[in-house]
Amino acid sequence: MSFKLHEITTPKPTSTAATVDASSFPDIPPQPRTIAESGLALGFLTDLILKIIYFTGAITGQRIEEVTKLPFLGIIDKALEFLKLEEFVDIIGSEGGGFSERSFQYVIANKGRAKILEILSRSQYAGPAPVTFDEYIRITKRQTIGEMVIDQAKIRQAFSHLVVNDRMLDKIGPAANSARSLFLYGPPGNGKTTIAEGIANLLGGYILIPYAVEVDGQIIKIFDPLNHQVVQQNQVGHSEAAAAFPGAPAQPINANFPDARWLVCKRPQVVVGGELILEQLELIFDPVVKIYEAPFQLKANGGLFLIDDFGRQKCSPKDLLNRWIVPLEKKFDYLALQTGKKLQVPFDVLIVFSTNLDPKQLVDDAFLRRIRHKIEVPNPSPAEFRSIFQLVCKGKKIPYSDEGLRHLIQEHYMKAGRDLRSCHPRDLCDQILDEAKYRSIDPSMSKELIDRACEAYFVKLG
Repeated sequence: MSFKLHEITTPKPTSTAATVDASSFPDIPPQPRTIAESGLALGFLTDLILKIIYFTGAITGQRIEEVTKLPFLGIIDKALEFLKLEEFVDIIGSEGGGFSERSFQYVIANKGRAKILEILSRSQYAGPAPVTFDEYIRITKRQTIGEMVIDQAKIRQAFSHLVVNDRMLDKIGPAANSARSLFLYGPPGNGKTTIAEGIANLLGGYILIPYAVEVDGQIIKIFDPLNHQVVQQNQVGHSEAAAAFPGAPAQPINANFPDARWLVCKRPQVVVGGELILEQLELIFDPVVKIYEAPFQLKANGGLFLIDDFGRQKCSPKDLLNRWIVPLEKKFDYLALQTGKKLQVPFDVLIVFSTNLDPKQLVDDAFLRRIRHKIEVPNPSPAEFRSIFQLVCKGKKIPYSDEGLRHLIQEHYMKAGRDLRSCHPRDLCDQILDEAKYRSIDPSMSKELIDRACEAYFVKLG
């Protein structure tokens, strides 16, 4: 019988964490001082610790504290005491010759080897201790995005590095304030995804995200390093002091220490595209490790969930839209465990649908009524196209030329019957840089380099 260790990589705070104002962090629940305060049953904790010892081989009490994110005193020591009493674990010495119980090294005893097979058949999770489902719901409701206010000044500042007209900005602002739903549509390459990401940055602030949640003994993994940007990883109280002085007597736990099972993160920005399937919007059960992975919308709670390239998923747009009817109206979602139990979870998400397909072919009026804001992102005007080109040229250190731009528009847009796109200045400037580098000349908006860039970039049809 083979087993698989379920590891959770300890996240590292972002490189900008030093500049983050900690006073703006949400209130973190205090570190639990007893097993009862942790919200977890003694049996659950002993099973978790036994798995950690089994997968590690030999481990100190302090290291168990660091892995589980629970304090040694009052919780880990009580669980280890039970495991020793039941003869499931043995002590083989201490690390560094210390006399503190934290430094004792624990291994699986002979009697524990039979027990561990039973435990692993139920779940192989051996990571940070979860928080209770009720506690997760309470914290999620406390950090809702609906109370934020985004005014005109914030909108203009957030999009100041882009060429976006005031009319468009005045549509984006109310959509961001709604914190509900947004439908972005229009031709490809005009910045729909960029607008959605700009809205996500506008949400600002920080929220608490747990490593995992426990429901009826089942584990749902919430934290995802691909979608959650950590700004502060909370430490278990007195871990550093214990590491520095392994022989020192243990100190009382300070209730002011934060619960290390929670991470302080930026508001999530979860982006999915054509790869999205309906199964990813439900709890995903791993039959090997026997835990659940949270669906995208649960990971996006408190932030933005962007469904890019809407209409190009493997599932039909109708099926995908039907999945969102209840969450959009009620602000909560239903998820089901394999046991059949249904969980009602908050749907505190600004959900954005972005498509370059004709909306009339994708959605009906009934669904559009449920979408709070609909914004068309059209092709840029010639004046906007010029401003974008100037901005891109400045960033890529290419001397801008009105004469070069006139040649580009006349020869490669007007004569070719081609529409202007907001992404073209960036892409064509990249082509100019490639051509200039190949020819060992300085990049410029010369007619020759523009023609070569367009020949390489555009596809001739017919």
